[in-house]
Amino acid sequence: MKVKLLLAAILQGASSAWSAVWTFPSILFSAFMIAWGAEAAQFMISQGLALAILAWLQTLPEFAVEAVIAWEAGNDPVQCFVANPPVGCHSHLAIANYTGAIRLLIGLGWPMIYFVAAFYRRKQGAALRAIQLEDEHSVEVLATIPPVLYFFWVWYKGSLGLVDAAVLIVMYVGYLAILWRFPPQEQENLADAPAPARWAYTRPGAWRHATIIGFFAVGGLLLYFTAHPFLTSMLALAMSLGISQFVFVQWVAPFLSEFPEKVSAFAWARRVTHAPMGLMNMLSSNVNQWTVLAAMIPIVFSIARGEPSALPFDGEQRMEILLTIMQSVVAVLLLSNMRFEWWNATLLFTLWLLQFLRATWREEITVVYAAWAVGLLIWFVMRPPEAPRVFFRMMRRGPRNAS
Repeated sequence: MKVKLLLAAILQGASSAWSAVWTFPSILFSAFMIAWGAEAAQFMISQGLALAILAWLQTLPEFAVEAVIAWEAGNDPVQCFVANPPVGCHSHLAIANYTGAIRLLIGLGWPMIYFVAAFYRRKQGAALRAIQLEDEHSVEVLATIPPVLYFFWVWYKGSLGLVDAAVLIVMYVGYLAILWRFPPQEQENLADAPAPARWAYTRPGAWRHATIIGFFAVGGLLLYFTAHPFLTSMLALAMSLGISQFVFVQWVAPFLSEFPEKVSAFAWARRVTHAPMGLMNMLSSNVNQWTVLAAMIPIVFSIARGEPSALPFDGEQRMEILLTIMQSVVAVLLLSNMRFEWWNATLLFTLWLLQFLRATWREEITVVYAAWAVGLLIWFVMRPPEAPRVFFRMMRRGPRNAS
């Protein structure tokens, strides 16, 4: 089945590429509105919780695309759930889109944040050796570990079911509960926020809450109504270029659905001092993907099939999942020292580029990630990482009352 049929399944109709003329600036504006809301909200709730809300709104297009693919997979005939499924099946596309979205954020998004911040620091006449994370960011770093480790079990048994969905949702709720305990950012840092965020936060009385919520609401609604025509217009362009179905599902669709979060994260990276917030924006999205987005797949799949069902994986899909797991293991270990250095960004980008250009090298690249992870673990035995120590110190002193 050609790309046109895939577009019909994902978006239920084609759209003219000319709609990009208005959807592209609309997506940009919605991304900035939501980002301004998050920057103002971090002075009222914890920065991590503000970023979690931001990640939810930004990943709406990604959730929509994955939900439609999972729904179509649920309507596939029995013949589709075997090795080498016939053309026209959607079950294998759900994993292709899901794994591609995660690997794009880590392999392309994280390095780009560092490179953008380094570029603007260089324009200021200095070099940027590493992005130094704040203490509160240890929550996002450690929150990624449980779902990633749990996915080793999902990979081992070769299916993703409703029980797995429940476990992953509980992990995400626990993550939000921890974020809720932490205090807002100090108001002295308000001067570093962009003018719209400062204006929203300095509104008198109840207008402050109304304005900040309004930023989220307007940005979210604009994103909701613009996401569909934006995706269809961009995908129409991809189709006109003759992009293959596999590349389209694994890389093009996730890149477009993740576009809003990349815009706001890169805007923070340009300000250099806010590069950690940009990096945590993407890490918060990774937590979303490993938990709630993954949980949504078997839920939608079961609804489409009319009974509790687990989405099965064949050998190719399990390889994609294992590669994604190992990339995330390395990424979390790299951030465990609360720093993201230039060589981290360079190697993550290089390995992503290799798997993008040479899809047949997946097994070899997985081995490279595994060896890298083992090396980092051995290093941490000798020199324990900072993130756990910072996290438990913050929890012991009572985060909500911490100064």
